[in-house]
Amino acid sequence: MGNADYTMGYEMLHSRAKRLGDIEHAVAMLSWDEAVMMPSGGGASRAGALATLKDAARELLVAPDFAELLDAAAQDDLAPWQAANVALLRRQRERALAVPSDLAIALSKAASACEQAWRPARAANDWQAVAEKLVVVIDLTRQQAVALGEALGCAPYDALLDEYEPGLDRERVDAIFAELSRALPPLIDRAVERPAARNPAGPFPGERQAALGSALMSALGFDFDRGRLDTSHHPFCGGEPDDTRITTRYDEADFLKSMFAVLHETGHALYQQGLPAAWRGLPVGEACGMALHESQSLTMEMQVCRSREFLEFAAPLIQRHLLGGATNAAEWRPDNLWRLATTVSRGFIRVDADELTYPLHVILRYELETALVDGSLAVADLPDAWREGMSRRLGVDTGGDFANGVMQDTHWFGGLVGYFPCYTIGAVIAAQLHRAAKAELGDVQDAIRQGDFHAVLEWQRANIHGRGSVLSTFDLVTEATGRELGTEAFIDHLRTRYRE
Repeated sequence: MGNADYTMGYEMLHSRAKRLGDIEHAVAMLSWDEAVMMPSGGGASRAGALATLKDAARELLVAPDFAELLDAAAQDDLAPWQAANVALLRRQRERALAVPSDLAIALSKAASACEQAWRPARAANDWQAVAEKLVVVIDLTRQQAVALGEALGCAPYDALLDEYEPGLDRERVDAIFAELSRALPPLIDRAVERPAARNPAGPFPGERQAALGSALMSALGFDFDRGRLDTSHHPFCGGEPDDTRITTRYDEADFLKSMFAVLHETGHALYQQGLPAAWRGLPVGEACGMALHESQSLTMEMQVCRSREFLEFAAPLIQRHLLGGATNAAEWRPDNLWRLATTVSRGFIRVDADELTYPLHVILRYELETALVDGSLAVADLPDAWREGMSRRLGVDTGGDFANGVMQDTHWFGGLVGYFPCYTIGAVIAAQLHRAAKAELGDVQDAIRQGDFHAVLEWQRANIHGRGSVLSTFDLVTEATGRELGTEAFIDHLRTRYRE
């Protein structure tokens, strides 16, 4: 076979990969619609449609001629990004082959049904209304994890971690979480004793909060010609690079919850919108993994936007959108807003948690989901295990409060087991990346004070966003920062911020 044939092999593989990307695009948009716009009566048919599309994507991957295309393309003289694309497609095929089609379809349908039942059940604080559906999801997830682990030569839970962040395993997670479990409690003990800030009095209508969120998104660099902001039960960023969807929820008594949720999701969206356009619809043009994705949201939310400098910039915008004009009232001044934004308290809700207590919420979920997967914890015992863990880790009691306890997150009910560690691994990555950016760029804080985020965003675009998945997350972090991932930058950031 001559070189021209190899080139044709890669072009055919490229074409097949684009078809796969189109199906995944449709899945992403239908999933967004399910969470945001779909009427409750559409749940069963939507679950079936999503399962069918996911199975169609799987059929493309497991087709015998796909293996032939991969083998032919791998022999060609490929550019580095093309070689990475072949490797990523081979990885997708290996994972698709590992899980039988009937199991994949059953899990997709069960997760859709469970997540749809979770929404009203959480609102009603009714654990029993969704518990049996969660039993099915966890059982099918265990089967998936075992099948993947056997095919990939790793432990079942490692196979689930690898789905969300390739190359992540329990050994790395355990090491990072052990260091954080030692470092965080004394920092929290000191921080909760800081003088309380003054809360601005509401109510803050949702439409005003939405206008504020949109203004801040634009300031950070979000392209509204390729995206939008909506409301949902749970804040998230979905869609795809040229149609990026952010959602949030509004608390009319506390505008900061939604504001920082929007800033967090904007970090995700900027990563998504900054992925390389030339590789659109290909695995190599996608984000490396969810830990790196979380690092980009947390760079914006925690590293940039919870700083004094950002709130000096944002305070006039906040006042204008929420009050209709400027005020000198103490509770609306930048220093008070900063103290509110860095208030530390032991609370129930992960998405509302401060950056000191947040990792403990994640570590608890990690402990519980690893036990669910290995079978040492039954779904029926999950509320009690949650209650014990929250008491041990954060000193709060969730007894009887399922909505603000075990039912607060959509992840397990939607079949996303193995995702939670990515949040805190992402926070660790964010601190290390932002330290490297500041070392290279100089005084970015003054630019942030002026509302100029160009230098920070361009550094991310050059070092992270524009690289797609040519490198793994951990290789990309090492290349961007000059050192392997560790907790030192994150712990130093926390000690510095909460010593002030």
